[in-house]
Amino acid sequence: MKKLFISQPMRGLTDEEILKAREEIRARAEHAIGEPIELIDSFIKDYPGEINKSIPVWYLGKSIQLLSQADIAYFGGNWRNARGCKIEHEVARTYGIKIIEE
Repeated sequence: MKKLFISQPMRGLTDEEILKAREEIRARAEHAIGEPIELIDSFIKDYPGEINKSIPVWYLGKSIQLLSQADIAYFGGNWRNARGCKIEHEVARTYGIKIIEE
């Protein structure tokens, strides 16, 4: 069973909207891959530190840690316009993680 990491834009979306999109992406990815997948839970709700301008960097760091476990990275939605998604894409490409793009 392949491990799947989902990269998707999240800015301006509610948790419910993000989770709904993730489930739709998971289903499309499973269909594209042609076998059951194990979804890496990369939706992080809680930030443990102080509120400051580096919060996006903290989330990106956690995402890259989770990406390191993936066999496949699926880039969904309007990922090309989301700075975190673009960085995750570059990491996946550089380190040889298979990429699926919407």
